Amino acid sequence: MPTKQQHPLFFAAAAIVIWASLATLGTRVAAVPPFLTVGVTLLVAGILSLPTYRQWKVPLPTLLVGIAGIFGYHFFLFLAFRLAPAVEANLLNYLWPLLIVLLSPVLLPNMALRRQHIIAAGLGFIGAALIVTKGSLSLEARFIMGYACAVLAAFLWAAYSLLSKRLPPYPTAAIGLFCLLSGVLSLLSHFALEPAYTPKMQEWIWLGLLGIGPMGGAFFLWDKALKQGDPRKIGALAFTTPLLSTLLLIVTGSGVLDGYALAAIVLIVGGAVLGTRTPK
Repeated sequence: MPTKQQHPLFFAAAAIVIWASLATLGTRVAAVPPFLTVGVTLLVAGILSLPTYRQWKVPLPTLLVGIAGIFGYHFFLFLAFRLAPAVEANLLNYLWPLLIVLLSPVLLPNMALRRQHIIAAGLGFIGAALIVTKGSLSLEARFIMGYACAVLAAFLWAAYSLLSKRLPPYPTAAIGLFCLLSGVLSLLSHFALEPAYTPKMQEWIWLGLLGIGPMGGAFFLWDKALKQGDPRKIGALAFTTPLLSTLLLIVTGSGVLDGYALAAIVLIVGGAVLGTRTPK
């Protein structure tokens, strides 16, 4: 008996919920250099995917897009955090859901933007801005390179997400290869750019959990969502990532529910509902 296919927004929502744990899990490995964290966690994801290696054969352009998305995004994001204040860099990073919506008609044929998608993306970005900045933002010219890296990271993730729908069909299992190679490149970046560090036993456990969840499994779910779903709706839904991340930090005692968070809840949830609604 054939099984009912899951709705693409289910896969997108599952990926977003898993990504929401990234900040909370990340606090457990705060002492580990960023590129080492990315390298180890992506290697965990790749190694756990080895049983599917027979499905890893993809054309070179597809492989390059996958590495540019997973490794390129994290490389330029962490470079942005090195070159610019974290708040501003993180805000510019959250341009990626907005870019997914706005670039949909550019990178995908027969994909037009409706007013509801633009309004939803705008509400989501304003809500994300409130979550990240707490109403305080200061862009300074001396950090321009860091800002540029954050915007480039957002663009790479948005382009990767959309191109996964345009590239010749490839199995979602190939994400394991993207993670494995991106992990190796991240470790090379660690050796080149960061001081040597040996994680403690407990940190290895947290790194493993990161590799299973937000730095591993979520990428597979995201791939299935974008291949099957409407990127305009998924982009609007993606703004819930910083909101859920903040709420999880509050629940675990690492954050505070303030007026900015409450306003962001209204804006992001409203934008997500509007953006994912099917017009009559």
